[in-house]
Amino acid sequence: MDISLLVDQLNDGQRNAVAASSPHQLVLAGAGSGKTRVLVHRIAWLLEVEGVSPFAVMAVTFTNKAAKEMKGRLEELLNVPANGMWVGTFHGLAHRFLKLHWREAGLPQHFQILDSDDQLRLVKRVMRENNVDDSRYPPKQIQWFINEQKDEGRRAAHVMPSSDPFAKTLREVYYLYEQICQQNGLVDFGEILLRAHELWLENPDLLAHYQQRFRNILVDEFQDTNNIQYAWIRLLAGNKVSVMAVGDDDQSIYGWRGANIGNIRDFQQDFPGAELIKLEQNYRSTKTILAAANAVISNNSGRLGKNLFTDGAEGEPIRLYSAFNEQDEARYIADQVDNWAKEGNARADMAILYRSNAQSRTLEEALLRAGIPYRIYGGQRFYERLEIKNALAYLRLLLNRDDDGSVERVINVPARAIGEKTVDILRSFARDQGCSLWKSCELAIANNALPKRATSSVQSFLDLVDEMSAGIEELELQEIVSHVIENSGLIEHHKKEKGEKGQARVDNLEELVNAARQFDADEEPDLAEEDGDQPLSELAQFLDRAALDAGDGQADEYEDAVQLMTLHSAKGLEFPQVVLAGLEEGLFPHKMSMDEAEGLEEERRLAYVGITRAMDQLIITHAESRRLYGQENFSTPSRFIREIPSEYISEVRLKNTVSRPLSARPKLGGAITTGRKLLDDSLPYGLGQRVLHAMFGEGTVVQFEGQGNGLRVQVNFDDAGSKWLVVSFAKLEAL
Repeated sequence: MDISLLVDQLNDGQRNAVAASSPHQLVLAGAGSGKTRVLVHRIAWLLEVEGVSPFAVMAVTFTNKAAKEMKGRLEELLNVPANGMWVGTFHGLAHRFLKLHWREAGLPQHFQILDSDDQLRLVKRVMRENNVDDSRYPPKQIQWFINEQKDEGRRAAHVMPSSDPFAKTLREVYYLYEQICQQNGLVDFGEILLRAHELWLENPDLLAHYQQRFRNILVDEFQDTNNIQYAWIRLLAGNKVSVMAVGDDDQSIYGWRGANIGNIRDFQQDFPGAELIKLEQNYRSTKTILAAANAVISNNSGRLGKNLFTDGAEGEPIRLYSAFNEQDEARYIADQVDNWAKEGNARADMAILYRSNAQSRTLEEALLRAGIPYRIYGGQRFYERLEIKNALAYLRLLLNRDDDGSVERVINVPARAIGEKTVDILRSFARDQGCSLWKSCELAIANNALPKRATSSVQSFLDLVDEMSAGIEELELQEIVSHVIENSGLIEHHKKEKGEKGQARVDNLEELVNAARQFDADEEPDLAEEDGDQPLSELAQFLDRAALDAGDGQADEYEDAVQLMTLHSAKGLEFPQVVLAGLEEGLFPHKMSMDEAEGLEEERRLAYVGITRAMDQLIITHAESRRLYGQENFSTPSRFIREIPSEYISEVRLKNTVSRPLSARPKLGGAITTGRKLLDDSLPYGLGQRVLHAMFGEGTVVQFEGQGNGLRVQVNFDDAGSKWLVVSFAKLEAL
C-alpha cells in the first residue's frame, strides 16, 4: 500500500504530523481531530517511507484497549502482523523490560504482580505484624500514600523525614512494605514503572543498547502522564531517540490522580528542536457545539492554544433547561430520553453526564419510574455502591440484629481490629449453637471464646449498634439515616481516603440522607403491610425500596439503554446526543476546586471535555435548588454556562409559562429568563407556587406526576410537612 497516497488524503495538520522531519514533535490533538489516525499513519510513514525497522518503533498508550486498536489499524494499513512491535501501555511495556532483564532489575525470574486488592492485603499484613493501629491509620490511605510516592519516583528512603507522628508512620510502613516485596519477589503497579526507570539509571550500557535500538517513541494522551512516566520517557529517549508526544492540554482532567499538565507544557523545553503541530479540524461535532467549547476553554490561562473548527453543519442550538429542583431536572431528562427513542433513535446513542457520582441516584429513580432502560458506564448503580451497601447494612441491623449478611458486612467496617480469623470463630460458634451471628458474638464473649483484644472489639461493635438504635422511634427517617452514617464512623472513614474517590463516597452517603428525606411511605402501598396487615415502619419500607431498586439491575448487556456516567468516565467517548446535568456553582465547578486557580482550570477543562462529547445535540440542565451534601442549596447557574455566548443557547420552556420570574437571577449570556412552570392548562399553580389547603395550611408545590384524573402534586406544607395530593380532590388554592 502506498502510504504517500494515503497521506495526501489527510488534512494539513494531520499531514504535517505524519510526515514531520523535525527531531521531536508535540502534536496538540483537539477533541475529535483524528489523533489515532495520525499516530497509526505516522508509524506507517516511518516504516514505509523512512525505512525504519518495525522493531525500532515504540508506541505508548494509556489503555490496553487503545493499544489493541492501534495494533489492529497498523495490521490493516501495512498488511503485516503487529505482534512483534512494541505497542502497549506504560505498565505493559515496562513489565516487558523487567521480564527481559529481571536479573539487572534485582528481581526473581518469576516475580509476582500485585493488583490493587493484593496490594491492600499486603499493606494490612505489614500493619498487623508491626502493630500499626488500622483504626488510626486506614490501610487504604497508606496504600494511596505508597502509590503516590512511587508515581513521584520516590522510594521510602527518599521520603523526607518528619517529626509528625502520622507522616512518620506512613514512611515506616512504606519502608517495611518495600522490604517484604523485595524478599518475596512482589511487584505492585507503581513498582513496575519505578523499577524499570531504575533499571535504566543503574545500567547505562543497557540503556545505551535500547537507545540504539529504538529510533522513534510515540506517546498517546501525553497530557495524562505523571512524573515517573515522563521521567521514564525522557531517560529512554536521551538525546538520541525522536519522540512524538500526542495530546491535548485542554483535556487534562486527571490531576487528582497524579497526571501533571506541566509535562505537556514543558515538552518543547525538555526536547530541544520539538515542532508544535496543531490538529484543530474536528470531525465529530457541529459548529455550534465547537463554538461553545472554544468559548468556554478560552477562559483558561497558560494554554498552548488551539481553536477547533469543522466543515460540518451549523447544528441545533444548545438547549438549556432551568429546573425548579433536582427531581424536576431528572424528570425532564427522562422525558428527553423517551422523546429521543420515540423519534427512532437508539437510547445507547444518548449519554447523561454529571460531575458527581451522587447525582446519579435522582436520575436513576426517574428513569426507573419511567421504565427507561439505563446503564452506568464504568461504575455502579447507586444502591450497589460499597459505601451505600455498608450504610444500609447498619440500618438493617437497627431493625433486625439476626441479619447475618449485614453483621458480616460491617462488623469490621470501619476497621475495629476484627480480623477474618475472629469472624471464622464466630461463624463456627453460630453453626455449633444453631444461632445467628449476632447471638454468636454475645455467646462467644460470655464464654471467653475469643482473644482479649478481639473480645473488646466485638463488644464495641455490639454496643455501637445498640447505642445507634436507642431512641430512633422519635426520629424522622432522614434523621435516622444521618444519625447512622455519622455515628457508625462511615463518614469519617471515607473522609480519610484521599482524592476524588474518597470524596465521592462521602457525597454518596450524604445523598442517601437525601433519598430518605424524599422517601414517601404513602407512595409505597406494596411495601406498607406485612402478613396479618402488620404495618411496616418507615425505615423498613425505605430499606425494602432500596433493595427493590437495586434488584431491578441495569439494562442487560445487549439491551438498548441510555448511558449514564461521570464526566471523567466520558473522556474518549462520543454520542449523537449528550445531556450535561447539574451545571451549578459548587457542583460544577465542584466546591472543592473553586478556591484555587489550577483546580478551577481543571474543572473548566472537564466542562470542555463534556461539551465535546456531543456530536449533534447538546442539552445543559441546572436546578435552582438542589438538595446535595445533606442540605438544600439555592444554586446559581455554573459560570461555564455564562461563558457560552448567548447566540448558541436556546432556553427550553415548558408548554405553559407565566411571565412572573421565580427569582431575580443574573441573565446567562444575556439570553436567559425564567418562567414559572405550570403543571396543566387548567391549573392556576405551577412548580414553586405557594398554595393553600383547607386542612394542611400553606405550602409550596415542589413536584408533580401523572396526568388527567391521576395527576398528583407534592406540596411541602409549612406545618404538616411533605404531602402527595391528587389534584382533582385536593382543592388547592393558589396564593
